[in-house]
Amino acid sequence: MKELKSNRIHIGIYGKTNSGKSTFLNALLNQEISITSHVAGTTTDVVEKSAELFPVGAVTFLDTAGLDDTTELGGKRIEKTINALNRTDIGVIVCDYNGISEYEKDLITRFEVLKISYMVVINKSDVEGISPEKLREIESFTKNILQISALRDNNLTDKFVELLLKVLPEEFVNDISMLGDLISADETVVFVTPIDKEAPRGRLILPEVQAIRDILDNNCIACVAQVPQLESVLSLLNKKPKLVVTDSQAFREVDKIVPSDISLTSFSILLARLKGDLQTFVDGVKALDNIETGDRILIAESCTHHRIEDDIAQVKIPNLIRKKTGTEPIFENYSGHDFPDLTGYKLIVHCGACMTNKREVLSRIMLAKSAGVPITNYGITISYCLGILSRAIDVFEK
Repeated sequence: MKELKSNRIHIGIYGKTNSGKSTFLNALLNQEISITSHVAGTTTDVVEKSAELFPVGAVTFLDTAGLDDTTELGGKRIEKTINALNRTDIGVIVCDYNGISEYEKDLITRFEVLKISYMVVINKSDVEGISPEKLREIESFTKNILQISALRDNNLTDKFVELLLKVLPEEFVNDISMLGDLISADETVVFVTPIDKEAPRGRLILPEVQAIRDILDNNCIACVAQVPQLESVLSLLNKKPKLVVTDSQAFREVDKIVPSDISLTSFSILLARLKGDLQTFVDGVKALDNIETGDRILIAESCTHHRIEDDIAQVKIPNLIRKKTGTEPIFENYSGHDFPDLTGYKLIVHCGACMTNKREVLSRIMLAKSAGVPITNYGITISYCLGILSRAIDVFEK
């Protein structure tokens, strides 16, 4: 499922202004993705480009602004560059024959703190070769070094992919399945996919599509139904399904229909395990036991979407929390790739993150831990408020 943008390896291209970052990316993909110029500060925002790199597969490149941008908008550009670290799985530092400076060294420190694998690309070898002293300085940080000319190397892509395969984290080398470790070949999984006001016209939402494809990839049988048809579907099956997966918003109704000897969870909880840290989210939701009136709760979404009258983030989850706690917390909503200042929050309730990558979710978990703020996600929050969390995560403990 790496063809989904959120599952792609995100490769961040970093470096000082005019180190040749955009030229490198253009040459790597043999396309003019980013504007290049001798004028410093040409790249004004993070430029995203999806591509296929054999045999790695689908990736997304993030071409960032220069770390030393001193133009009028430089501060904002650098801020966006630093924020892009939270989406970066692999870091690529582009420098030239001048070697690395404090800018690149600071970036390396950030990579190491965030546990981001990285390489250094020494560009412009057609202009001048790097001195042995400056090369040794880079080697004191990493042996993952590529010396190239973005303008002259005909086999640049092959060289880059060869090094990329060496720095890829294990989680990308051995692709993680959404359901593969929970099921065996020929077993049946029933998916409950309500077609309500939030369902996109003419199609299923991304987590549902991803889960169904994962079942097929694992040679299993997928049954799809809405809540009113669920009881009939279960009665028609010759043997009970291995698992029922529901939209979290239908947890209450589905829990009443599905017999207790059949495992039940939700798409959101599957994503919590796939892209985040399930145990951290389960521990985090218990903060609701200590919520008081006036406490601030952040409801965070990775993407922006059209709000409906009964929106899950702005209406349904706040109402469930009010009923569960018997209090009136202050709910604040935030969406997008950046993350707000977490000072003063008592809890973060995160979406399923179907539209972002694992690195970004893990970065947000790290930010929450650093700020001392518990973090959980939609599906876990809903099941906890309904009193069925133990059942919803039981399948992962068997």
